[in-house]
Amino acid sequence: MEDCRKTRLQILVKELTDKGVKLIFHKESLTFTGEDNPMQQLMLTMLGGIYQFERSMMLERQREGIAIAKLKGKYKGKPVNIELNENIRALAKVGTNKSQIAKQLNCSRTTVYKVLSK
Repeated sequence: MEDCRKTRLQILVKELTDKGVKLIFHKESLTFTGEDNPMQQLMLTMLGGIYQFERSMMLERQREGIAIAKLKGKYKGKPVNIELNENIRALAKVGTNKSQIAKQLNCSRTTVYKVLSK
């Protein structure tokens, strides 16, 4: 029951230390060896929370930047590979299955499905 309240970071650190791995965070001067220490758990929880906050802020700034670039017409996404799309359609037309098309053209099955759904 106690594990359901642990963060992914805490679970990962526990799994590693259970295997005998000693984790050292040099910048924060923290070492985790697997001993059950309330101060270590607090510091680990704080590190995880700070990381999660910083990651959320970074993603928010990224979304804002993309929105601004789209308004200016500078963000258009990945260019369409017309030759690949034509080859996918041609192979599908002759009855090649989607997995074989992906292998033959060295692309993902997702790409094949997207092209054929249009």
